[in-house]
Amino acid sequence: MDTIIGRYVWSKSGRDKDHLFIIIDIIDDGNVLVADGNLRRVDNPKKKNLKHLKITNQVSEEVSETVLAKKKLNDSDLQKAVLRYNEA
Repeated sequence: MDTIIGRYVWSKSGRDKDHLFIIIDIIDDGNVLVADGNLRRVDNPKKKNLKHLKITNQVSEEVSETVLAKKKLNDSDLQKAVLRYNEA
């Protein structure tokens, strides 16, 4: 289940619909915490139901490694990861 951390996701519902986020934590089987460094910062991530997310096949290795190593994740790291996804 940890392989989902760092994965890029698109919000399918809510006021943040069609917004790109990165999964930064798992709450339980159906809910995760997402952030992007701009709209949702690391210190105030959005709780989202997995049913309301379109999960992509791409993973931000940098974000995934940072979170799994229990290191502090910065908003700038998320912003850079989102920019790299948008450039690809």
